[in-house]
Amino acid sequence: MYMKRWDADQESVAETPDLAALAALLADRTRAAICMALLDGGTWTAGELAEYAAVAPSTTTEHLNLLVAGGLLAEERQGRRRYVRLAGPETAETLENLAGLAPYRRVPVRSLAEANHRRALHHARTCYDHIAGALGVAIADAMTERGLLARDYGLVLTAAGADWLTALGLPDTAPADAHRAHVRTCLDWTVRRQHLSGAVGAALYRHALERAWLVKAVATRILTVTAAGRAAFRAQLGLPDEALFPSLTLPPPRG
Repeated sequence: MYMKRWDADQESVAETPDLAALAALLADRTRAAICMALLDGGTWTAGELAEYAAVAPSTTTEHLNLLVAGGLLAEERQGRRRYVRLAGPETAETLENLAGLAPYRRVPVRSLAEANHRRALHHARTCYDHIAGALGVAIADAMTERGLLARDYGLVLTAAGADWLTALGLPDTAPADAHRAHVRTCLDWTVRRQHLSGAVGAALYRHALERAWLVKAVATRILTVTAAGRAAFRAQLGLPDEALFPSLTLPPPRG
């Protein structure tokens, strides 16, 4: 078999993942805060993000330019308005997993309203298009304990799980995007355990919203479990009350 002789003077180029470039994008606290805010799955204007991050609009624009160029955000323009969102569910899952691996940083809680907000965020929130927080972890645990999910090099949906989804009115949870996994998990930064994501996680979240089991707070990631939701989660998954209500106290500092 003939093999071409290597020419040391010939220029050759190969590609390799640049993890350092991705890390550099998130190394700035303002850019990291923008990405975490966009985990609500919504589309924000540059002005809204500037107000959220408490930085000047011009500074926000610089950060958004870097995040869009780096592939973490997608943008749309309507006239003079600029709208941004996360590039997709895979980006959201990556961010949540990184947050679960990140060291904790202590921040002051200066009011009862802020304490209540943090308690609610720890209990139940959106992670782009699925349920996160202590509630999301409890759902994944209950589905596994009941044989609806199985751990086999990661979570997989069992035949019993497919039947359960059909009984809920979700017969087809196959992802519309061929590149998206049917069942995936995210490392939840609240308790550093796995919650359900992927196409099945997204379908359950949509179903819970449509059935008014959950209500999403305006302009935040916080989810509230309704009375109907508590009854449904008890009946369908046997969730205990501690999984259905926010804790009365903030989690103790860690790290």
